[in-house]
Amino acid sequence: MATDRMAAYKAKRQADQPANTSHELTNINATGSGNAPSLTEMNGFMAEVTSVQDAIGTFSANVTRISTLNTRSLNALGDEGDAVKQELDGLVAATMALSTQLKDRLKQLQAAVLPGARGRQEKEMRQNRVTHALTKFKEALQTYQQVEQDYRVKSRQRVERQYKIVKPDATPEEIADAIAGGGDQVFMQALTTSPSYAQARSAFNEVQSRAQDLRRVEQTIEELAQLFLDMAFLVEQQDEPITVIEDTAIDVEKNAKEGLEQTTIAVRIARNLRRKRWICFFIVLIVAAVLAIVLAIVLTKK
Repeated sequence: MATDRMAAYKAKRQADQPANTSHELTNINATGSGNAPSLTEMNGFMAEVTSVQDAIGTFSANVTRISTLNTRSLNALGDEGDAVKQELDGLVAATMALSTQLKDRLKQLQAAVLPGARGRQEKEMRQNRVTHALTKFKEALQTYQQVEQDYRVKSRQRVERQYKIVKPDATPEEIADAIAGGGDQVFMQALTTSPSYAQARSAFNEVQSRAQDLRRVEQTIEELAQLFLDMAFLVEQQDEPITVIEDTAIDVEKNAKEGLEQTTIAVRIARNLRRKRWICFFIVLIVAAVLAIVLAIVLTKK
């Protein structure tokens, strides 16, 4: 019997949160609490960025494995199918829990970019590393969304084929009802009237299994979409303080340049004034000397 992946994911998330998630967040506290270096210190910040990038690599590897298991689960039967589903359920639960941890860690890294930066160069270095990690995580989330969307399409097609084994003239509404968890009455009637009881029973079991998977897939796609929006919003947020700082730096540089120009003009004016004062001084001296000579001549004649 198929396992409910969504239930497994929720159970795994509840079990992991008190231990793993809290442990991760304690060690990357931006204020420096815990055993790990503070994110305000450059070494601690870079170490956490590297750790997050490694975790994103693990997330991407999980997505690749989930894609492979999705394909196998569409074709596996019996005990093999149960084993594939069990592995798939556990991997999906672990991957979604990891995605939540990555979101929280990236938020803390982004929050530590400006408070810990010492100078513009270090700020830009920190921001570039966080931006790179955010971009990689968004790409991994998009890939995971595409994997689940492809699996949803193939699972719906499989449900439709199995449903039409029992009821060839089934409408899209009836198939949608079966995916949503209804449609049992149609199968029960087929099981009692169909000449091929085993085939009808097999189709009924597979529809139930696929319908359960589809509900889990829909939930996963919704959560991935929300995560992607959270990351996109975080990218937008990170641009605002950076833009303000850059604008401020540009204004400071512009004001400094204008101040230098004004200072140069003031120095030039001051020099001109000093030169003119000396010229005036010498003119006065010359005039005074001429007057003195004229007076001397006049007095001498008298």
